[in-house]
Amino acid sequence: MELISQKSIFSFNFSVLNFTDAVSAIIRLAEKKNSAYICVSNVHMVMEAKKDVAFGMVLQHADMAVLDGMPLCWSMALLHGIKTDRIAGRHLMDAILQKCAVQQLPVYFYGGKAATLERAVSFIKKNYNGIQVVGSYSPPFRPLSDEEDLEVIRKIKESGAAIVFVALGCPKQEKWMAHMKNRIPAVMLGIGVALEVLTQQQKSTPMWMERYGLEWFFRLCKEPRRLFKRYLITNTGFVFLLLRTLLSKRNQGK
Repeated sequence: MELISQKSIFSFNFSVLNFTDAVSAIIRLAEKKNSAYICVSNVHMVMEAKKDVAFGMVLQHADMAVLDGMPLCWSMALLHGIKTDRIAGRHLMDAILQKCAVQQLPVYFYGGKAATLERAVSFIKKNYNGIQVVGSYSPPFRPLSDEEDLEVIRKIKESGAAIVFVALGCPKQEKWMAHMKNRIPAVMLGIGVALEVLTQQQKSTPMWMERYGLEWFFRLCKEPRRLFKRYLITNTGFVFLLLRTLLSKRNQGK
């Protein structure tokens, strides 16, 4: 695995690289059939990692953890003076699919409802000329047995996939990828709802809202009952942690 510069936010290491370099790094791993997993990190993921030690270890040991979310990009600038790109999941997925279509790198999709996955695969085959989709699987909404785990590994291995897009949602998808590290010879990329957004099964956030870090607000307006409590607690906790970290950093500099 090539060395990629990293900087810490709240004790978790994040890759410091721009969008183009992130895509290139992932493609290089895929070409080598390296077993690796990539965390596309946002505020929700960081706060989940802070309260769940086991999940924190999953994030910390990721082969790459890129910044998806302007608050994390702003934090990188405030804490380390580094300006970095926001690497949004749906844009990252789109760029990787384009590269895979050109370079004939086979892809596999794991997660999501069967109907959603079927529609997504059909959309991708139609819109990414030459793409090799070598398999997909919609797992049941329960933990897999050891036998089912082994069957999943066998199918993905036999498919020859270079990249596995994992759509289970955070933190389930990251835990699954960490569990499969060194068992599946492919790059595993956690994409959350990016598959549904990319394939137009879910409305995407307007670009101007993305630029100003308002994607959370867009989602909150769509699902206020489900997301209000989560965002109130998560976003408030994140701001508190950032202010405390900045104050500590300032005091150490005196």
